[in-house]
Amino acid sequence: MQRTHLIEDLQPLSSFRAKVASFIDQVHKTKRPLVITQHGKSSAILIDVGAYEKMVDKMEILADIAKSEEDIKNKRVFSNSAAKDKILAKIK
Repeated sequence: MQRTHLIEDLQPLSSFRAKVASFIDQVHKTKRPLVITQHGKSSAILIDVGAYEKMVDKMEILADIAKSEEDIKNKRVFSNSAAKDKILAKIK
């Protein structure tokens, strides 16, 4: 995902309502998120579907890494042969 350009990618809700189709086109073309403000404060972000899917994939990988690090820290680990034996036992 591209970094947000605050001059171009920050829009009040009233402008977003009036030009929603053009802002969706902008997000698709630039691959940058659009920050929508309400009462002068950021309220929502519109992002490209592909960028969202990549972000979710990355978050899932990071969560798996964090869980693995916690397992290592708490000594919930197996040797390769022990892991292989457990997997083979479940397959049979």
